[in-house]
Amino acid sequence: MEFFKYTRAFNFMGKSKIALILSVFMVLASFVILMTKGLNYGVDFAGGTIVQVKYDRAAPIDEMRERLKSNELFDGASITKFGSVDEVVIRMKSTTSSISVDIGDVTRETLEGTGNYEIRRVDIVGPKVGNELKEKGMMSLVLAVIGILVYVAFRFEWRFAVASIIALVHDVSIALGAIALVGLDVNLDVLAALLTILGYSLNDTIIVFDRIRESVTGSKNTELSEVINESVTRTLARTTLTSLTTFFVVFMLFMFGGEIIHAFAFTLLVGVIVGTYSSIFVASPILLWFGFDIKAYHVKLAEKTKREVEKQKMREQFESGVM
Repeated sequence: MEFFKYTRAFNFMGKSKIALILSVFMVLASFVILMTKGLNYGVDFAGGTIVQVKYDRAAPIDEMRERLKSNELFDGASITKFGSVDEVVIRMKSTTSSISVDIGDVTRETLEGTGNYEIRRVDIVGPKVGNELKEKGMMSLVLAVIGILVYVAFRFEWRFAVASIIALVHDVSIALGAIALVGLDVNLDVLAALLTILGYSLNDTIIVFDRIRESVTGSKNTELSEVINESVTRTLARTTLTSLTTFFVVFMLFMFGGEIIHAFAFTLLVGVIVGTYSSIFVASPILLWFGFDIKAYHVKLAEKTKREVEKQKMREQFESGVM
């Protein structure tokens, strides 16, 4: 199935300056949001306790707050709705210091008389464990970026590697800015979504880069902007189908997946949109701005082919006993 039949190349590089301005604006806006609002770390990274309570009617949040104030264990606790009016989450930055204290039982006793309810979930993460998870999460992102840099530089060329890394940093920065803007909790689910964005965006970028390399190798055209326009146009149908199918699946998860995966789905939703945009309007133009020389690349390929032919010739002479 082809939404876009290749009859002529679209002038993507002609819009690269506008795309650059838009990208710089979104990235800078994300940095401003991150510096002003900051990320709201969830229990996984900040440590603390989460208790999920479900009522058989609308949760009496005001009455719950009054009851919780009577127990010093719940000092500083916050109560927020969890997807519906009958379900709430109690968040505390502290954890119980004694293993003999069951926070679920304590919550049940404290809320007794507020209605019919059930304790659906209790999550407890100590501050030391949360800090360790945060450090390892950041390390996983850094190692993923380094691994991608090495892989792309080995498979293509250093300019391609730098372009792909800039595009990935662009995608993750905007995703983090969106997370901070809407105030979602950053937890292990969000970290998994960010790593998924890295893989998804890189896959899109590699497809485009593969087509550019094929065009550079086989085409007699030495104008890089025209080669990129032609290559991106040829991958447009594939990019559209892949992005739309992924977007619809993630959108359904976001709408109907429930509050438990809301942050994960939202992060992926932003990542799919931004990742598709960056593979066309961020990664590809960077090759143009870095001054990738098609003629020099052809000379490099010719020299590589010549060396391989000479090695093969020497190998054949050695095997025949001529040397």
